[in-house]
Amino acid sequence: MLVNLQYVLDLAEKGNFAIPAFNVYNMESVMGVLKAAEEMKAPIIMQVYPRLMKEETGYFLSPIIKAAAEKASVPVCFHLDHGPSELETTRSIRYGATGIMLDGSTLPFEENIALTKRVVDTCSYLNVQVEGELGHVGTTADSDMDEFTTPEDAKRFVEETGVSCLAVAVGTAHGRYKKPPKLDIERILAIREATNNAALVLHGGSGVPDEEIQKAVKAGIRKMNFATDICYAFLDTCLEELQKPDRAIAIDNFMKKPIEAVKEFCITRIKLVGADGKA
Repeated sequence: MLVNLQYVLDLAEKGNFAIPAFNVYNMESVMGVLKAAEEMKAPIIMQVYPRLMKEETGYFLSPIIKAAAEKASVPVCFHLDHGPSELETTRSIRYGATGIMLDGSTLPFEENIALTKRVVDTCSYLNVQVEGELGHVGTTADSDMDEFTTPEDAKRFVEETGVSCLAVAVGTAHGRYKKPPKLDIERILAIREATNNAALVLHGGSGVPDEEIQKAVKAGIRKMNFATDICYAFLDTCLEELQKPDRAIAIDNFMKKPIEAVKEFCITRIKLVGADGKA
């Protein structure tokens, strides 16, 4: 069933687990994610990068996500990931998104608050909740990752914007890590305390050691993002299939194993964050 962001966040808070948020790119990745969620009886988030919403891809992909969510026997939130402006957030709402991320983390603090609050106010008319970001979660190609979120800033940000969840910088990055990251678990605990137990989000979940993810969830992470490893699961399987002399020529048949690879990856992450059986 298609639900809004607050619905799945409430499930996570009550159950002390994290909602796995999987980035999807095409029909096949949607199918793999959904199959995993249904098999594990897990609430999930399917989210889309802003470039897809800015380009025509979002127009075609959004109905697929909505159809999958409405067919599902488990709660599914359709979420915009890292929306940098009101162009992407507005378009995502028009396409049926039930959760929005406004990422103003590269802006000065006051500008981030102002833009995020404006989007929160707009989305509130439609019962769509907003994720914000404070402390820029960069990429693994960045020279350093020391712009961590402070509890004091997080408290003010949550209070003044009204976001339903907050992405924090505590040691992760987007992409494939050259060496496994070590998360600042004490910082997560301090931010939770300062924000009156706000739902916190960890971006860059691909490649983070399992034990670090489990510690983060226990400390208060309520939404965990996975994107890079979904791409690798899908593309690595495609490459393997292409090497086979008897590979399928019909695209639908060719895609069966990549779909299965996405499903199997998602199952491991659903179990890891404790979402299995929580639908």
